[in-house]
Order: sequence, then structure tokens, then C-alpha cells
Amino acid sequence: MTYDLHTLRGDVFGGVTAAVVALPVALAFGVASGLGAAAGMYGAIAVGFFAAVFGGTRSQISGPTAPMTVAMAVIVTTHATNLTEALTVVVMGGLLQVLLGVSRIGRFVAYTPHVVISGFMSGIGIIIILIQIMPFLGMPVAPGGAVAALRALPEAFGNINTSAFAIAAVTLAVGFLWPRRLANFLPAPLVALIAGTLLGVLWLSDAPVIGQIPTGMPELQFALPSASFLARALEPALILALLGSVDSLLISLVADSMTGTQHKPNRELVGQGIGNMISGLFGGLPGAGSPVLTVTNIRAGGRTRVSGVCFALLLLALVLGLAPYVEPIPNAVLAGILIKIGVDIIDWRLLARLHRLRSEHLVVMLATLGLTVFVDLITAVAIGLIAAGMAHARQLENLELDSVVSVPFLDRTFFAGEEDMAAADPFAARVGMVRLKGSFTVASSHSLITVIGADIKDHEVVIFDFSGATYVDDSAAMVIEQLMDVARREHTEFIVMGLSGTVAHTLYTLNILQGIPEERVVETVQEARAVAKRLLES
Repeated sequence: MTYDLHTLRGDVFGGVTAAVVALPVALAFGVASGLGAAAGMYGAIAVGFFAAVFGGTRSQISGPTAPMTVAMAVIVTTHATNLTEALTVVVMGGLLQVLLGVSRIGRFVAYTPHVVISGFMSGIGIIIILIQIMPFLGMPVAPGGAVAALRALPEAFGNINTSAFAIAAVTLAVGFLWPRRLANFLPAPLVALIAGTLLGVLWLSDAPVIGQIPTGMPELQFALPSASFLARALEPALILALLGSVDSLLISLVADSMTGTQHKPNRELVGQGIGNMISGLFGGLPGAGSPVLTVTNIRAGGRTRVSGVCFALLLLALVLGLAPYVEPIPNAVLAGILIKIGVDIIDWRLLARLHRLRSEHLVVMLATLGLTVFVDLITAVAIGLIAAGMAHARQLENLELDSVVSVPFLDRTFFAGEEDMAAADPFAARVGMVRLKGSFTVASSHSLITVIGADIKDHEVVIFDFSGATYVDDSAAMVIEQLMDVARREHTEFIVMGLSGTVAHTLYTLNILQGIPEERVVETVQEARAVAKRLLES
């Protein structure tokens, strides 16, 4: 994409808006982790900056996230006896992320089906809306995610702060009503932020605000731990690395779907790993790609890694002395902005087509959405991928079985010209052929026994024709061996024809053809006819 003044303006607005939204979140995550509010700020700066510079998703904003904060809280209380050990785990986790990126593990996330992406995108949008209802009404965010927010709603509706509600309502209205033609000059989230803040500062000053922000540059906190601790730290570091990697790559898919771009997953893991290593060295919280901040950035106009750099630099400026200018912003303003973002991130295009989806795809989408909201993102995607894989396997089974042909050959046709073989019974079909075309995988492997097994015993000789087969996985290869065992039990002789390429390699590697005489493995129909004749005469 060409980089011009319009793109720069969008990146700056996106980074600034995301930074303001990130402030209370980073502070809260720092406290919840057990490392302190300042650790949340340092983590947001370090991971946000280095993931933007070295990562592979241009519009993604990284920082402390709920899953990484929970993991860090467990590390602080269970796996570390002091701050140095806890930060060592963070550094090791970042190093493992870099190794995952270098080993090119990240490319596998590209196989995530759209219904799974849509489900967790919509789930993230619903979570954002539910969590922000409390500050929208003037109450603190309920810890514990969407479920806790739902439980706290009755109390919140009974204790509404009218000033906060008015500020949030105005902010939300500006976000929805700001003309699209003006958004190129001033993005709607930034205008909503300014309007809501002015209303809170000038008139409705009794609404809760962001409050005090830690200031001061971080100091190097890392010290070389003992060898025994390094061995014990490997497990929590690996969990931290895997959690951060999966979290970040899933949000990269969200960014791709919103911007129409293509992220580089392996580079993204390297960037996230570098960010977490630097964060751990300076006492910061580990982080990952943030769904809230990424969507905020994109909606405010951010499209390149410049927005992530602006995000981190603004947070750094706040730590270095600009905090007093941000502390008066009402929490209700952020709630109004985030609820608008939550509404936007829901995949309305697919939801409008739910009645047209295949039943299995509908189940996958709704299951992923529900688990995202009521359990967590990682579980939702894991189960969504399993369910989507099973649905895809059903489709593959039908397609693959349609490529299997079991054909009986009349003696007078198959042995045309061989008078001694064709004269006995004009309706005899002592030879049959099982022709496998295309690819065969675990999806159809177990059904091959049912489909073909019954035909084998009807013939004295069966030819397994692989001349049209292009791929056979290990599961299908083992089932082919079972089909040959069926032939042996039924005293049916068999011939293998047309083996080549990867199909031959798979069958020979797994010793599927072990015990079959070499003369029964042929290449052409003429050779198969000659072998069948000898078998019938013997």
C-alpha cells in the first residue's frame, strides 16, 4: 500500500485512541498479575513497540491481555519465589516465541476456517459490550469477564451514576452518528473521546475517571537465575509462549478480516517474542495481540505498524510526564467508545446469513461464539477447529467414497481372445476390480471396508487399481491392508496395479505390501490379465 498523509493521519489517530483505551486496562492487568500497576504500563510499552516494529501484522496493537495476565498471576504465586524468577519466566517465554517463529510454526494458523474466525470475532464483540456496560452506568468493571459482568448487571442498574451514563450515552451517540465523509479527517472514536471528555471535565465532573498513572522510567530488573530454576521455569515459560502465540495469531486473523490484508504469522511470533523478552528484562507484564486495542486502532484509521509505534510512544510519554493530561478522562467515555467498537466487530454479514449456512457450519460458528463469551478464546478456537475438522471430514468422506469404483468383469469380456478362459460360463465374473481415484484420507478410510469389503468375496480374483490414486494417508493405507486381509480370509486372490508416486511410497513405507509376491504387483491391465489367468488356472 502507498503511504501518504492520509495513511499517516489514520495511523496516528489509531495509535492515540488505542493508547487512551489501553491505559486503564494496562493498569488493571498490572495489579491483577501481582507485579503492580507500573508493570502493566511497562508491558504495554515494550510489547506494543517491539511487536509493531518486528511483528508480521501491520495493524495489530499488542499489550497485556486477560489470558496472559492470568498466566502471569499463576507464575508469580506458584512458580516463582521472587520478582527476578517471575521475570525470568517472561524472558524465557519470549525467547521460546522467537524460536517458534523461526521454526515456522505460525503458518498453520492460516488453516482456521472462516466460521471459526467469525464465531470468535463476534464473541469478542459481545464480550467487549458486556464488560463495558458497568462503566457505562458509572460502576467499576466487574472482574471475571463476561459472566461476572452479567451477574453484576442487576446491582449496576440499581445504582446508576447519571453523570457517567450521560457521558457514555453522548460518546456512544457521537461514535454512531459522526458522518462517514468526515471520518477521513477526524475518526469517529477520536471525536467521541474529545466530546465525552469535554462533557465530563466541564459539566458532569462527578463521573469516575481514569485516575493516577504511574510515572518514571523502568530499570533493568533481570538477574541471572540458578540452573535449577531454569529447568523448573521451562514448563511455565512454554505455557506462556504458547498462550501468547495462539492469542496473537488469532487476533492477526481478526485484523486480516477487517483490513483485507495478509499477516506474516512466523514474523509475528518473532516480534511478539522480542517484545516479551524486553518487557521481562524491565519488569513489565507479558503481552500478546489485543483484540480490543487492535479493533480500536483499525476503527480509528490505523492500518500500518506506525500506529503500533505511536501507541507505544504515547504510553511512554505518559509515563515520562504527560499523565496529568489523561487522568481526568471519564471511564464512561472509554465505555462508550468500546461498546461502539464491540458492535462493529460482530460479524453481522455472516449473522445475517445464518439461515443459509449448512447445519454443521452453523453449529461450529455458534459453538465458537458461545465458548468465546462464556469460557475463553483459546478453548473456543480449539473446540471450533475440532468441530470444523469433523464437519470437513464428513464432506471429504462423501467426495472420496464417490471416487471408489468396484467393478465385476465378465470372463468373456476380461479374457477376450482367451478361449479356454471365456468359454465355460458366459455370465461368470470371476475377476473384479476395485478402482481408487483421487485422494483417500482418514475421512473415508473406515467406510472403505463397508463399501468394498462385501464385493471382494464375490470374486475369485480382485484387482486393486491405484493408477488413478494421487494421495493415500496413513489411515487409508492401513484400511487398504485390512481390505487385503478380507480377501485372504475369503480365499480371494488379489493383484495390485498401477502403484506410483507418493501412493507407492506410503504403502511400501508402512509395509502394506509385505508378503505379496512380486509378480502380483503390476503396472498395466495386460499384466493384470495375465496374472489373473494364471491364478484362476492354478
